Amino acid sequence: MKIIVPLAAVCLITASMAIAAEEEYKLGPDSMVQEGVPQGTVTRGTWTSDKVFPGTVRDYWIYVPKQYDPQKPACVMVFQDGKWYVNTEQQFRVPTVFDNLIHKGEMPVTIGIFLNPGAFPAEKPDGKPKSNRSFEYDTLSGQYARFLLEEILPAVGKDYNLTDDPNGRAICGISSGGICAWTVAWERPDAFRKVLSHVGSFTNIRGGHDYQAQIRKTDPKPIRIFLQDGEGDLDNIHGNWPLANQQMAKSLAFKEYDYKFVYGTGGHNGKHGGAILPESLRWLWRDYPVK
Repeated sequence: MKIIVPLAAVCLITASMAIAAEEEYKLGPDSMVQEGVPQGTVTRGTWTSDKVFPGTVRDYWIYVPKQYDPQKPACVMVFQDGKWYVNTEQQFRVPTVFDNLIHKGEMPVTIGIFLNPGAFPAEKPDGKPKSNRSFEYDTLSGQYARFLLEEILPAVGKDYNLTDDPNGRAICGISSGGICAWTVAWERPDAFRKVLSHVGSFTNIRGGHDYQAQIRKTDPKPIRIFLQDGEGDLDNIHGNWPLANQQMAKSLAFKEYDYKFVYGTGGHNGKHGGAILPESLRWLWRDYPVK
């Protein structure tokens, strides 16, 4: 006998399964403020690019751990879409996670640089700024790496002692910010060698689907990368995000990269990535001297 299930019931079941999958990802103690753990400071500023992305304006935040010693070069980690990562009440809570892991000696003293994508100011008083996010993040070129190396790091370096060791520099992002993080390291492994990608857009927004082929045909670069994605991620005209991330992982494995791929059930958001952020950072920094 054929059983016919009403479409509304199918939709309800599918939605319930998606919600249940998201509920699997809960923040652990390393994402919570802990008694007795020194808390770093976060300062906010605005940056107007005058060289690499001229005319763009963006907000940024700088996290400095309590253990920072101006006499010793600190590691540095850059975050695209910085407002999502620096917020201590949402999914990632990076300052809190940094506080806890640095205190436990599970990652080195690291200054966090949280950058929003640039935008061109509105031309009229009642107009809206024009976002430059996709151009900055999805373009396969060395331009964003230049922006970091020629504008942002020198500016932050005026106030803080930052390492120039590429193994002591990490970069992270979500969605288009994830492929951007990979592009920076791919283009400039002499400057950045640690990458953390959450639901990375390795799809054909601006040619990112080609990376899985480029990796296979290029001599391995000294990059360590942690990839996170879920089976509920996007599937649209640009491509299929779960498939694209799986292809990236397969290409990295084929060329014997130092990589880890955590594949879950979540969608295009930071719930899974936020829940495993402490684990991701421990893995990324696992052999870097913490003293």
